[in-house]
Amino acid sequence: MPITPISGVTAAFPTTATSPTSSASSAGSAEDFSKAITGALDDLDASQRNTDQLAKAAATGDLERVEDLMVATTETQLMTQLTVAVRNRAIESFNEVMRMQL
Repeated sequence: MPITPISGVTAAFPTTATSPTSSASSAGSAEDFSKAITGALDDLDASQRNTDQLAKAAATGDLERVEDLMVATTETQLMTQLTVAVRNRAIESFNEVMRMQL
């Protein structure tokens, strides 16, 4: 059984590097980052909904393969951990900027 990549991880961190040289490209980078974060959160929500459906199916006895539930649960757990780590880093960065003296 081949392992499929987690879509939320690749969407959150694009592989192309951009260097903002003007305010227009900087605004574009902010939009790209915003879209990436929104996409990652949407993927996390979809993963959580899928895990919930599989858990319901397991509880009612309708689930044919328990492995599907285990894989979905692990995927959702990893995506949640990544989301929390990104949030914590963003808060850390914000606090660091607020501590800067002008």
